[in-house]
Amino acid sequence: IPGVPDPSVPPSGVSCSGCGAELQCAEGDAPGFLPAEKYRSLVSEGKAGLRGAVCQRCWALAHHGRALRLRLPPDEHRRVVSAALRRPPRHGRGPLLLYVLDVLELPDPVLPQVPALLGPGVPASGVLVVGNKVDLLPADAPGHLGRLRNRVAEACARAGLTGAELVDIRLVSAKTGFGMEGLVSRLQRSWKCAGDVYLLGATNSGKSTLFNTLLRSDYCKSRAPDIIDRATVSPWPGTTLNLLKFPIINPTCDRIFRREERLKEEATKTEDELSSEEKKYLNHLKKQGYLVGEVGRTFQRQKASAVVEFDPDMLSYSIDEEPKHSPKKREEREEFTHNEVKDARWCFDTPGIVKEDCVLNFLTEKEVKLVLPTVAIVPRTFILKPGTALFLAALGRIDYLQGEKSAWFSVVASNLLPVHVTTLSNADAIYEKHAGRELLKVPMGGEERMKEFPPLVPQDITLKGIGTTEAVADIKLSSAGWVAVTAHAEEELLLRAYTPKGTTLVVREPPLLPDISSIRGSRIAGTAAYRTKKPPSLVENLKTTGSR
Repeated sequence: IPGVPDPSVPPSGVSCSGCGAELQCAEGDAPGFLPAEKYRSLVSEGKAGLRGAVCQRCWALAHHGRALRLRLPPDEHRRVVSAALRRPPRHGRGPLLLYVLDVLELPDPVLPQVPALLGPGVPASGVLVVGNKVDLLPADAPGHLGRLRNRVAEACARAGLTGAELVDIRLVSAKTGFGMEGLVSRLQRSWKCAGDVYLLGATNSGKSTLFNTLLRSDYCKSRAPDIIDRATVSPWPGTTLNLLKFPIINPTCDRIFRREERLKEEATKTEDELSSEEKKYLNHLKKQGYLVGEVGRTFQRQKASAVVEFDPDMLSYSIDEEPKHSPKKREEREEFTHNEVKDARWCFDTPGIVKEDCVLNFLTEKEVKLVLPTVAIVPRTFILKPGTALFLAALGRIDYLQGEKSAWFSVVASNLLPVHVTTLSNADAIYEKHAGRELLKVPMGGEERMKEFPPLVPQDITLKGIGTTEAVADIKLSSAGWVAVTAHAEEELLLRAYTPKGTTLVVREPPLLPDISSIRGSRIAGTAAYRTKKPPSLVENLKTTGSR
């Protein structure tokens, strides 16, 4: 039961500490909703009651992975972001924009909107583009990060972000910490504490994860993580509904020196010198991604305090029951002093901009969790003859219609999505019989689910091979993943690719990982598939030893 609203109660004026929406109990399907009984019980506790509470939606996301339906159209997302950027500049300087780009989504469909957000009346001081989620992609060849950075630079140029507007491009993993210390150093070295910083990006780009990682880094004032709750992190679009913020630390010469000393000291450590807890956490991160880094803190408070987590007893209620008043005494939350914030520069998280024509918009929360990769992607390579079809779940299909020789098709997508290869003559029957069921997995829910799911629509593609070790192009099946095609030199292939109606299919030339087909084991006898191979993880900020 979502909870009972009370339209007679005015909004609180207090923001949800998970998503930033104003807490209210009047409208059940609007941002910031708390059931009326829960809302009243928190209000009755006085000033500290609502402060630190999370709305029903954030609690459902954090504890059940559920997203309650909200009325928040794409135009509303853009309006909130645009209005924030048009505020008069504080401290005599416009804000720096940190644009978070999911490298898996290149060419980023939202990036071309950024110059419009920077239009007349916006006093921004430039854009620093952060290519996120690099930990999910295997290194297909030496120098693959340099090549990825070049691809991001090309996407920026196509979007009209060049020259003085583009401050820098950094590649990171907000989740595993790779590249994050470098990003903090870059911000402190060039931007210092000159003005506010706004995080922008599409939904699911990892923007809120980046905000949370910066909150626990040297970029944030040392006391702030004890006071500010972390943003809700979820794969469901639009979780950051209003502007969350933390105060940026002033990088004085002394602080920069102490920070550099810490980084130098950490760089001399080997994995063997880490504590058992540090090793355990590092091994956990290695399972998550190919590229791993540690985000440390130079400036700690004396009082050890963990990052605030959602407390289900304090802040929420059972989804299946009416909320009950908890007799447990609420601890007084710390507040910033006037001196701490009077001249503060802030780092703001903004609502994610919804990607239009994206397959995720047609999926349920459960399906989105299967489609969005959260751990290192293991490529799956198949050798196909003309007259063969390849399905990526029921979200995409590629038919090899014509060609003289076999070609290699490498699938780069969530490891949870099934790949099925069949003959062209059987392909339609396979889709009819298995879409919505276990063999093709997503969407899930059988015939009833498929009745409301858009049909697959075709697009013919002609490619010319450049050699058996280098892919010629990626066929990107909206946000479901992509298939890199490798063919003999000068070999012409006629393919037909399908994605759901209303979604975008992109032929990416050159491909993101041209040598991807080399990341494979031996051929599995009697099938079109090769055994998969997962390359080792790389850890930055640690001295290399032969033991890894």
